[in-house]
Amino acid sequence: MTLVSEPESFLQVRRSQPRAARGSVSSSAVKSRVYVAMLAFACVYVAIAGRLVMLAQMEEAPSRAFISAQDSVSASRPDLIDRNGEILATDIKTASLYAEPRRVIDVDEAVEGLIRVLPELDEALVRRRLESGTGFVWLKREMTPQQAKKIHNLGLPGVGFLSENQRFYPGGPTAGHIVGSVNVDNQGLAGIEKYIDGEWLADLQSLGFTSDRSMEPVRLSVDLRVQHVVRDELVKAMERYKAIAAAGIVLDAKTGEVVAMSSLPDYDPNDRSQALEKDRLNRATGGVFEMGSVFKTFTTAMALDSGAVSINDSFDATRPIRAGGRTISDFHGKNRILSVPEIFIYSSNIGTAKMMLATGISRQREFFERLHLTKRLKTELPENAAPLLPPKWNELAAMTISFGHGISVTPMQTAVAAAALVNGGKLLPPTFVPRSPADVQAVERQVISPEVSRIMRYLFRLNVLSGSGRKADVPGYVVGGKTGTAEKIENGRYVDNKRRNSFLSAFPMDDPRYVVLVVIDEPKREREGTGVTAGWNAAPMVGAIVRRAAPMLGVMPRFGKGDEPIEISY
Repeated sequence: MTLVSEPESFLQVRRSQPRAARGSVSSSAVKSRVYVAMLAFACVYVAIAGRLVMLAQMEEAPSRAFISAQDSVSASRPDLIDRNGEILATDIKTASLYAEPRRVIDVDEAVEGLIRVLPELDEALVRRRLESGTGFVWLKREMTPQQAKKIHNLGLPGVGFLSENQRFYPGGPTAGHIVGSVNVDNQGLAGIEKYIDGEWLADLQSLGFTSDRSMEPVRLSVDLRVQHVVRDELVKAMERYKAIAAAGIVLDAKTGEVVAMSSLPDYDPNDRSQALEKDRLNRATGGVFEMGSVFKTFTTAMALDSGAVSINDSFDATRPIRAGGRTISDFHGKNRILSVPEIFIYSSNIGTAKMMLATGISRQREFFERLHLTKRLKTELPENAAPLLPPKWNELAAMTISFGHGISVTPMQTAVAAAALVNGGKLLPPTFVPRSPADVQAVERQVISPEVSRIMRYLFRLNVLSGSGRKADVPGYVVGGKTGTAEKIENGRYVDNKRRNSFLSAFPMDDPRYVVLVVIDEPKREREGTGVTAGWNAAPMVGAIVRRAAPMLGVMPRFGKGDEPIEISY
């Protein structure tokens, strides 16, 4: 059998099969590679698309400067409250405007819009900040809600708001010198605000423990009602006597707590720029003055406590004293021998100087040091001035110091020393925070005997009943005190038509609970026929404060008992 493999016809063409060349790639392999490449490109595109979608959904990462600013402005401060729980200072939320210059698209448009809403901004400064290319700049802190709304409606890219804590003082200037103020970053600048920063708040802030957190309020010893009374009477007195300044203090004589303290002109802590004006100095603790005849209180107590002088002694005030080329005379001289109580109520310079001489210069200086009148007094407030002492504490200096010239102290020092003279003889450092009985016992220091303190209470009351302090009397409240009229010094010389008057008082004098001191600077005559000494202006100021504040402090008027001077023979 034969196999035929040739075409059956010449018309048939025998198709030759392609023969694979050595080293070539088959078509199926090429197709596979194409599919792999296409898959790879597809995966890349899917990854890129996924990443873009993810980035679009992510929030924008804040810059480091933004985070720092946010932490800073969110720091909280504790409320300050008075002894009855009334708020003196608190935090409120406010908006502040910032920009991220790198994200600002059109600087011209942004500047134009910002200046239109906030014309108080410096246009050149705003432009420089927006063109700086930095990550974060402040444009305006503490905006009003209306301003924030207008800026928001502009829709400026790269411009935003941060919510921050702003300090608010509901009472305005009522207790401005006590509470102090804070800067734009909520850090204490003065008063109790600065005190609590130094004690503990600054450390907590630095550790980040105060960011938007509520804290226990800080309670002060101040009574806001009495504080208002004191400030109100000072304002009225400045208007009535056309004075240039005034200060007033109410001090708890048994605890050393400051119940009220005001100094005019004062400032509103809500407008911190006012605090920089020099005339708004806190005169109660930051100013030193010659207190004039008020110092005769300390000289009399010194002489009695030394034992060199007794309440029954008398001194010749017939003629002036010549010492060191100076003449010491009396303003309203009696020109006769005066008893110790008469020296006090007639405010005799001659008699007081002679009591000092009987006691001795060294004892005088030691006694004033004992009362803390020769050193800076420390309180919670940063504003405490150091006293001005004579360069040489010789005999002439000692005599003038005895009646309040040649030594300058703060009104707070004067009030604190006076409290020791009437409370049984115990000196208590002043404080603006509440003090418990145990705290009082821990800090009190006996500086004069209880018997001398009793005599001083008698002299205080006697001066209001029969001396220069009659206009301070308030029926039912047994007020006692001592006037002080000091000529002011200009260019190294005393000026007889410019005075700084004061009245140092306490009530009720049978068991003094409160010391009240007022100082009025350059008072004028209220009307024709009236005087300009402390008995005419400072004494009635104290009377008005006691009349209004005593019921608030729980001191009720008493009639028929305790309103007469203590019986002492002399």
